[in-house]
Amino acid sequence: MTDRELLLNLYITQALLLFIAIVIGIWQYDHFSSFLAIWQWDVFELFVIGGISGILVVIIDLFLMKILPKDWYDDGGINERIFQYRSTFHLFILCLLISLTEEILFRGVLQAHFGLFWASLIFALVHLRYLSKLFLLVSVMILSFFLGILFWWTHNLCVTIVTHFLIDFLLALNIKRQTKQNQNIRGDDGGTSGGSA
Repeated sequence: MTDRELLLNLYITQALLLFIAIVIGIWQYDHFSSFLAIWQWDVFELFVIGGISGILVVIIDLFLMKILPKDWYDDGGINERIFQYRSTFHLFILCLLISLTEEILFRGVLQAHFGLFWASLIFALVHLRYLSKLFLLVSVMILSFFLGILFWWTHNLCVTIVTHFLIDFLLALNIKRQTKQNQNIRGDDGGTSGGSA
């Protein structure tokens, strides 16, 4: 599959998840106003709770990437192929789309009506490429429970969207930065590969 086809699959998957969220949401929510009630523009919750939570997850993830074997984080190169050559603006749009779609479905619809456990389990199962890697599977489950706890605590979908967005966007920027560093290293030393920072 080419990188272009991979990106197209990502967009199609997000559209499908959003469609599923709309169908289940129409079935489960009595009134649209009930769904709107979980969208709260609370600056403290968004930037302090959501922002700090997202940044902490990224710091922990980057630290673990430094100390754990590289193959524990290997998803078959999918994340690199999706993120490494995109413009910063395109990364912003992609990560915003992913965080909006997944949080609407998993927290705003599934968790709100079926509970934290089922929403987190389905969230992990949807990330198919992680199912064959125990560490990645456990990581995505922990992340899903963490986002679910944030939603349970704040009752604010905007908080989990901000957290999810920051995690995806900052890690995507890291992939882009590492790719650029590796290209510079290969260019400087005549083509031998070097490690990422």
